[in-house]
Amino acid sequence: MTVRTYTLTSSVIFLLVAVLHLLRLVLQENVMIGRWHVPMWASIVALVVAGFLSFAGFRLFKAQRVSLFR
Repeated sequence: MTVRTYTLTSSVIFLLVAVLHLLRLVLQENVMIGRWHVPMWASIVALVVAGFLSFAGFRLFKAQRVSLFR
């Protein structure tokens, strides 16, 4: 796996995580881990972090000038 492929793959995964957290916030879904109720602010933090990592990954992917399909 090349660095470019890895960058694209991780960026897409972080984008999916960010979208799922956004959906949780929009739909006001409750999440329980064991007996612990996960607060909504945790999804806000996760949305910002995953969104930033996805954005940074896509920028890095775009900056790499090597062809994806060698």
